[in-house]
Amino acid sequence: MTQETREPVDFWFDPLCPWAWITSRWVLEVEKLRPIEPRWHVMSLSVLNEGRDVPQKYKDLLDSGWGPVRVCIAAEQKYGPEVLGRLYTELGTRRHNQRQPYDRETLEAALTAAGLDPALADAADSTEYDTALRASHKDGIDRVGEEVGTPVISVAGHAFFGPVVTPIPRGEAAAKLWDGVLAVAQTDGFFELKRTRTRDPIFD
Repeated sequence: MTQETREPVDFWFDPLCPWAWITSRWVLEVEKLRPIEPRWHVMSLSVLNEGRDVPQKYKDLLDSGWGPVRVCIAAEQKYGPEVLGRLYTELGTRRHNQRQPYDRETLEAALTAAGLDPALADAADSTEYDTALRASHKDGIDRVGEEVGTPVISVAGHAFFGPVVTPIPRGEAAAKLWDGVLAVAQTDGFFELKRTRTRDPIFD
């Protein structure tokens, strides 16, 4: 299977979101078994929830969410979008698997492990990249509407939020879920399939 035959799959993520992290790891599983090529983009729950009446605890979380997305945009602008996948992996592993906060030390470590300039951690406390951040976020959210969050996936002209799933589907289970998600996403007039979550995110 050549790279040229692979279907581009655009994936908008916020490194803060545990559900997006699980979905992203699922997409990487799918990549092993289906001819897809994930392409990574930044969106922001902090941007999405601006001006909304949310609980204080969630607001505090969103306030901490500006740093990592700004760093991702800074890395994208310096090196190109191809670095986002490995940077997201380094950020997400530290945050979700190792339970590290998105402080300066974590951001620098993730950048270094991804082969990028650790000084890009400066972007976390700067508004310099916010215009580009908002544009990237808008590109993703405009495809699905304001009533959803992260992740957003777009493939073959069809965009959708999610899927929200835990634990991470592996192997053939991952491929089977992908086939089913594509089937419903490509069905004309299909909008929603949902049930109440009864598990916390599982990252193993």
